[in-house]
Amino acid sequence: MIAATKTKLSRGRLLIDGQWVETAKTFATSNPATGEVLTQIAAATSADVDHAVAAARKAFEDRSGPWRKMSASERGRLIWRLADLLEKNIDEFAELETLDNGKPIFESRYVDMPMVIDVLRYYAGWATKIHGETTNTFETAFTYTLREPVGVVGMIVPWNFPLLLSSWKLGPALACGNTIVWKPASLTPLTALRFGELAVEAGVPAGVLNIVTGNSEVGRTMVRHPGIDKIAFTGSTEVGKEIMRGAADTMKRITLELGGKSPNIVFADSDIDSAVKGAITGIFYGKGEVCNAGSRLFVESKVQDEFLEKLVARAKKMQPADPLDPKTRMGAIVSQEQMQTVLGYIEAGKQEGAKLLTGGNRVSVDGGKGFFIEPTIFGSVTNDMKIAQEEIFGPVLAALAFDDIDQVIAQANQNPYGLASAVWTRDVKKAHMVSRQLKAGTVWINTYGLMDAAMPFGGYKSSGLGRELGMNAIEHYTETKTVWMNLG
Repeated sequence: MIAATKTKLSRGRLLIDGQWVETAKTFATSNPATGEVLTQIAAATSADVDHAVAAARKAFEDRSGPWRKMSASERGRLIWRLADLLEKNIDEFAELETLDNGKPIFESRYVDMPMVIDVLRYYAGWATKIHGETTNTFETAFTYTLREPVGVVGMIVPWNFPLLLSSWKLGPALACGNTIVWKPASLTPLTALRFGELAVEAGVPAGVLNIVTGNSEVGRTMVRHPGIDKIAFTGSTEVGKEIMRGAADTMKRITLELGGKSPNIVFADSDIDSAVKGAITGIFYGKGEVCNAGSRLFVESKVQDEFLEKLVARAKKMQPADPLDPKTRMGAIVSQEQMQTVLGYIEAGKQEGAKLLTGGNRVSVDGGKGFFIEPTIFGSVTNDMKIAQEEIFGPVLAALAFDDIDQVIAQANQNPYGLASAVWTRDVKKAHMVSRQLKAGTVWINTYGLMDAAMPFGGYKSSGLGRELGMNAIEHYTETKTVWMNLG
């Protein structure tokens, strides 16, 4: 039985220039666990985007306005205040995220929302630490650099971690003094809109944070808009390429955190039980709708049978259930369309000759209205199969065997993506050697999926451009200005 929600949902509006704005047209956002409509959301037009961009630009360029007059210390306190308000309302935000996305409430409440708070507080601290340098050049010159905000930042955020991935952009953008136009995914806009209410309550000046909801055309309008200086995007590689092309005419700065097909490599000398737990987390956390999911599992041949037996036994215990139940560890796929995409990949795996070890079916929960899929594991996979090369974005694991280090490194790198990876071994020398040869932005050793606001995240190859989190993100939200003063 799917639990009833305690949260009251009102019709979603746009946040522009500090005011909530109604629109003539709306669209529905639904609960993936039931298929039922949660509420109606405002559908922004190109004119609404123009209005939001104009408000953001005015707030950024008005030197006598509250945002430009705000000191770095005050900016930091404001971001910290947002974190405090989110912490005060954390249960509500967790429920909204679960209702909109279908992920287990355990993940929303105890992983996603706490990290959002941590990210905001981390960048609140950065606000006072953004500085330039003086440099010794000529005897007759005084030379230095300034770090200045880029300007108006357009945030385009996906549906898998709606507020968490937004915070990765919000935090550094605000800490550096930028203004924002934020487009949440049309499937999951609820936490963004509620966060907008917190921003108004916290005293974020009008125009600094604007939220426009709508379909993909809203995002395209933002990418083409001459009033937006930077696009920060997380999503698919195909859309990332479209953004690169669309941003070229206005020479926008862009950061792209894109897809992945991350190799999770288990050597025979590893702690097998720990590696099994890590493999489960790597692919089934977030229903597998995770860009850095460990969706390619490479297991050394001599321990493969033992490993897969234990892995399948654990996967069978992770039955999909009500996402609002605190005991649930496998929630609902975000939409019917995404569910059909995942089921299509499962069918492709069967057709290509991979061995279905467990799962592979849609699951009926509370009458079958929701979008649930069993945790699915394929064995006897080869690296050229579709399920080993393409990002599925669902709870589907492709298990491959290997016999030596050179072979597994070559196969792990033989993929267009390069977002994350993992290595399981007790041999420290081997762990570091393999880590250096993997073409991935993150390598986990004897763990999977650990994240921290201070550690940069991003990918090689088709997994994107730039880095989010850590001090590295500051570079993407500032411009460096060189100043020369003649002393001769």
